[in-house]
Amino acid sequence: MFAYAVRRILVSIPVMIVSTFLVFLIVVNAGDPVANFATSRQPAPSKAAVAAFAHHIHADQPVAERYWNWITGVLHGDFGPSVQPNLDIGHDLFTRFRVTFVLVIAAMAIALILAIGCGVYSAVRQYSVSDYLITFAGFLFLAMPVFWFAVLLKQGGIWLNDTTGSSFLGTIGEKSPYLDVDTFGNRLSDRVGHLVLPVITLALVSFASWTRYTRASMLEVLGSDYVRLARAKGIRRGKVLTHHALRTALIPLTTVTALDTAQLLGGVVVTETIFQWHGMGEMLVQAASQVDVYRTMAWLLLSAVIVIVFNLLADLLYAVLDPRIRYD
Repeated sequence: MFAYAVRRILVSIPVMIVSTFLVFLIVVNAGDPVANFATSRQPAPSKAAVAAFAHHIHADQPVAERYWNWITGVLHGDFGPSVQPNLDIGHDLFTRFRVTFVLVIAAMAIALILAIGCGVYSAVRQYSVSDYLITFAGFLFLAMPVFWFAVLLKQGGIWLNDTTGSSFLGTIGEKSPYLDVDTFGNRLSDRVGHLVLPVITLALVSFASWTRYTRASMLEVLGSDYVRLARAKGIRRGKVLTHHALRTALIPLTTVTALDTAQLLGGVVVTETIFQWHGMGEMLVQAASQVDVYRTMAWLLLSAVIVIVFNLLADLLYAVLDPRIRYD
């Protein structure tokens, strides 16, 4: 398995180089930060100042040279210059990643727990009232746009806080407890309160599709020969479900979870913008609006690495869930 993981990582390197170069071309040609600098300042900067700014962000270099300097700089921990003065992109990226990481991991954990529990229960109770209710809830959340659901929860949180006179539900993360501990302190309630609504937003949207995959996979496994054989041997139903059926049924869910990582990161951008979290989502919005090439590339690079890591973990989990799978 270790050799397989090393091979996957080595194969990912040329894929990353080619994909980041193509994305770099798109980002560089998406706008002109030098023109923005020249037109957005009052009074208008001199030609020397504009030329100095272009040199600072490497806009006066050929695209291939800019990419080479950027990718070699990343290997040394330098993510390039930002259009914002005195901004260390690497420090900014990993500070914001810490905020987003907590949000995404909490949402994925809750979504997986709900998806596995509801999916298995729905499969075992096929065509029952509870099965129909879970199916209805899944399609309902699946049809909801992330931005609409986030706004709905935010307004509901504001109403609940006003009604109860409490401020437990943090409806905005403008001063996130992960970034401003002097204001919010280190109390667990502050952290949990600011996590509740954005985590629910991401978790329920992911739970909707993952539940359907779990139910379908579990129904297929429950009808397989080895499960019927286990039941015929007199093994308890609960043990058959947990030891024989569930592990195999989780393989498709593992694949879908890894593939949905990119979609979840996209949902984070919308969710963090609505709840005003200072995470990676806000960073991407700011970088795109300011045509900040290297800041945008830093976000995209880290996102690509996260997707590759999650897909690698999914492949390795296959062998854990199904002992018949071996990586030679």
